[in-house]
Amino acid sequence: MTPSSLKAKRLTRKVAAASTNGDISEVTRSIRPEVTAMLWGRAAGRCEFWGCNTPLWKSAVTQEKVNRAQRAHIYAFSGKGPRGHKSICAAALDNFDNLMLVCHGCHRKVDQHADGGRYPASLLQQWKVAHERRIEIVTGIDATKKSTVVLYGANVGDHKSPLQFMDAAQALFPRLHPADDRAIQLGTINSSFTDKSPTFWALEAENLRTHFERRVRERAASGEVDHISIFAIAPQPLLILLGSLMIDITNAEVFQRHREPQTWSWPDRARAVKFTLEEPKSFTGKPALVLALSAAVTDDRITDVLGQDASIWRVTVPNPNTDLIKSRTHLSSFRSFIRPLLDRIKERHGQTTPLHLFPVAGVSIAVEMGRVRMPKAHMPWQIYDQVNALGGFVPAISLSSQD
Repeated sequence: MTPSSLKAKRLTRKVAAASTNGDISEVTRSIRPEVTAMLWGRAAGRCEFWGCNTPLWKSAVTQEKVNRAQRAHIYAFSGKGPRGHKSICAAALDNFDNLMLVCHGCHRKVDQHADGGRYPASLLQQWKVAHERRIEIVTGIDATKKSTVVLYGANVGDHKSPLQFMDAAQALFPRLHPADDRAIQLGTINSSFTDKSPTFWALEAENLRTHFERRVRERAASGEVDHISIFAIAPQPLLILLGSLMIDITNAEVFQRHREPQTWSWPDRARAVKFTLEEPKSFTGKPALVLALSAAVTDDRITDVLGQDASIWRVTVPNPNTDLIKSRTHLSSFRSFIRPLLDRIKERHGQTTPLHLFPVAGVSIAVEMGRVRMPKAHMPWQIYDQVNALGGFVPAISLSSQD
């Protein structure tokens, strides 16, 4: 008989004797060091109770390094303990598959009832597998898949931008992970200006250009930043400006904040989006490009600004809505659709003629609209924003052939 089988046999006898006598204090637990090491590694030193995830290598109060981990049995070491052990042989009680790494509070929680109560063995096993699988995915990310998180927020009407680094970091997973433990902030913190103010657009545009140059472009030029992930909530003219500033930063990804559910993470599945074009009947008036993707935009809202002879080009979808963009593929499709359209409008109206842009679309579409712009090849842009307090669309930001 091998030493390991002899040890398992002795353990079986001790457990059986303890169950008969009703005294588990006589049983000596023997969790092998290699099992403990594997438990720590597979759990990444965090509590495996679902939703806890607390780090077990330091004090939650003083942050001092200390081992707070406990090894909880799924099937109890004692036959009379929580969840018993009739469903598992005694020799396997201290094996990896029957143990969870937990904090003291969660250990007490799962063991407070003799039958397991709300925490049956099947549930604990499910949590253990899910936690360890998540750790495996996270630690399996290619070390080169680092992305610098860039947050840009500006007041939308009277509403301030709700941008949080942790929300963005979670949206990167599992394809990417943050390059730093904090984001590059481009917005003006606690700005008191809104789009109703006559100085709002000039101030915000200048701040955005300055912050982008110092915090992103210079770091990208030095090689400090290789890939960036953009998370932005701001009026659409400013988002288009942000995209236009990224023209020489091709290694970038733009994210969309979804409403249902409220998250920055891309859903696993999304239906295809078909973009359609409505051309003007005449090309003699001022050219207007309308992005009617979040909501419908009627012609009178454009002619009230440009005059009755405006030449309106409209990009839309069968059912415009605020939660239209649901995947990276949608953004890729939009870029493929809009690039040749900009060339087509230029051919009809001339490269030096200003193009009047009326965006009613998601934040990611607005940023991508700016990214496809080629200053020396495209027309100058006059970008408008819908400001209800001012009665409709108002001119916001201009982009010349030098921008």
